[in-house]
Amino acid sequence: QVQLVESGGGLVQAGGSLRLSCAATGNFFNIIHMGWYRQAPGKQRELVARITSGGSTNYADTVTGRFTISRDNAKNTVYLQMNSLKPEDTAVYYCNVLWLGGTKNAWGQGTQVTVSS
Repeated sequence: QVQLVESGGGLVQAGGSLRLSCAATGNFFNIIHMGWYRQAPGKQRELVARITSGGSTNYADTVTGRFTISRDNAKNTVYLQMNSLKPEDTAVYYCNVLWLGGTKNAWGQGTQVTVSS
């Protein structure tokens, strides 16, 4: 059984920081990339940041320069360091893993991030 276990969400004031973690447990073979998406109320889910097994990253324009994604391949864990948070960053953040050579896609249960003004 495969599972994504997320942690680190919460409430923070604008300008503050949070760090999200996502541990992929179980038999995740041949991971292509791990990443974070978010979904705000009334909006579609969108990519925040993604990192490949080789360490290549890409970010949404709205978070570039403020968020940093990193990964511990040995632990199959991905992190999202979020700095200079803004109220518009408020959303449920979902961990995502594309694995088994790109044939399987897994999602975490989501963690709420709320940024107050």
